[in-house]
Amino acid sequence: MSRVLVVDDEPGLRRALAINLSARGYEVTTAATGAQALELAASAHPDVVLLDLGLPDLDGLDVLAGVRGWSDVPVVVLTARSSAVAAVDALDGGADDFVEKPFAMDVLLARLRAALRRAAPVAGAAAGAGEAVEAGRVRIDLARREVLRDGAPVRLTPTEWHLLEVLVRHRGRLVPQAQLLREVWGPGYGRETNYLRVYVGQLRRKLEDVPGEPRLLVTEPGMGYRFEG
Repeated sequence: MSRVLVVDDEPGLRRALAINLSARGYEVTTAATGAQALELAASAHPDVVLLDLGLPDLDGLDVLAGVRGWSDVPVVVLTARSSAVAAVDALDGGADDFVEKPFAMDVLLARLRAALRRAAPVAGAAAGAGEAVEAGRVRIDLARREVLRDGAPVRLTPTEWHLLEVLVRHRGRLVPQAQLLREVWGPGYGRETNYLRVYVGQLRRKLEDVPGEPRLLVTEPGMGYRFEG
């Protein structure tokens, strides 16, 4: 049973989410404030967090930053801030997905399932799963889901890892934007290219010698991305 932490200051929405998620087999914990969210994220050990940005005590982005300081738990942001800037800020802060209010429950549930899938360990051996790729100062072990840079572990969120894994499995080949979105975020995605820009940027900051002049994660403008290693 997956554990979900629901963080929202609206009692009605909090109750509706708890009822709907519980009915589908999730174990639900709720929080009405940012302070409660940070406490429960540490004590309840959720498998995924649904986080509203408009909280009464802390900005949701500050809560996200607090969680990301020590945890890679998937975070799906919920917000009424309907702008591309809000989406990019949330993704850049480490969120795994972004859902605008009001939303259809089936859409939210699909996003939740996708976030959990990305975080789940990969069982079995997909094509090339035993490979360890050496690329300059970076070593990517697909079987162990491990990245080293100069021998030191590089901490990646589940979404960052999944994106890197797809690119590495197609090393040397262009992976179109739509394919990346479908493989990493799920079949309901295809136009959210801002997700790719943000996450590729985060990977470059962690892996590239000069993030502004990438040699490993190469952009093909208007088309997609390619891993050169």
